Amino acid sequence: MKKIIASLIVVIALACANRLNAQCDSIAAMCAKHIVPNFISDGQQYRSLLLNSTEYSEFHTTFFGETTYRIAACSGRSDGNLIFNIYDQDRNLLFTNTDHRNAPYWNFKVKSTIEAIIEAKLDANKNPGSGCAVILIGFKQK
Repeated sequence: MKKIIASLIVVIALACANRLNAQCDSIAAMCAKHIVPNFISDGQQYRSLLLNSTEYSEFHTTFFGETTYRIAACSGRSDGNLIFNIYDQDRNLLFTNTDHRNAPYWNFKVKSTIEAIIEAKLDANKNPGSGCAVILIGFKQK
């Protein structure tokens, strides 16, 4: 009996994981529309499941000097559901999209190479439930 219950739990967990992965896939596809043709994706999708608006995800990346970047941040079927902040390695805030009505993307250029932290969380006013956070990074073609 215990083996049957354990097997059932595993099957349910796998089904939920597949459903969440599919949800993240569709959000990532929608988010990719913000990486416009003059930007090239860095080839990665930064993803995280956020269960409520008090949780946040943290992604680490390097931005190379004299390169123009575009960060796209999405959760859900419409823009503006995800709040994202960019910090330098000393946790100094470089950008927050809350200053721009939760804009789904931001273009910027760094003078010198920096290690950065991107923090993402759901906007409680626009997305009170759980959701998949997707961050995409593109760099401008020269």
